[in-house]
This record gives sequence, structure tokens and C-alpha cells, in this order.
Amino acid sequence: MLIAKLAYYEKRDWKRFLKSIDDSHRMHDTWEEWHKEYNKAKKNLRSEGFVVTEIVVDIDELQNYCKVRGIKNNGKARSGFVVDK
Repeated sequence: MLIAKLAYYEKRDWKRFLKSIDDSHRMHDTWEEWHKEYNKAKKNLRSEGFVVTEIVVDIDELQNYCKVRGIKNNGKARSGFVVDK
């Protein structure tokens, strides 16, 4: 069985999330834009046979994850965070 973990950000956390990351210029400006792309990615993975697990990201936990490891809060770090969950 193929499993894919996807980071999921709560709408209420979006602005705080953007302020907390080092690559906000690479993210969607609004949660709605991000969520639309998230749903597309989830649908594509499922169509390829993956079982998708949504990992709801706690912003404080993500920040601590990066701080403890001495890494920037960027896409690579967030991927690692989700994989470790």
C-alpha cells in the first residue's frame, strides 16, 4: 500500500503560519488558494493509488521542530516535520 502524508493547515492559522515561515514568498497569499491546490494534490495522489493521510500542522509544534534542529522553517523542514509525524 502506498501512503502519502500531506501537511494540512487550518484556516484560522493561515496568517500566523505565513508569518512564521522563511519562504512565505513561495506560498499562496490566502488559505483558500492554498486549499484549492491542496485538494488537487490530494485527488491526484489518490488517483495514483496512494492512501492520503492528512497531518494537521500545529504552528507552535512546527516552530519548535525547526528551532530544536536549528533549521529554517521552509518547505524542506515542513516536509520533514510531516514525515516524522
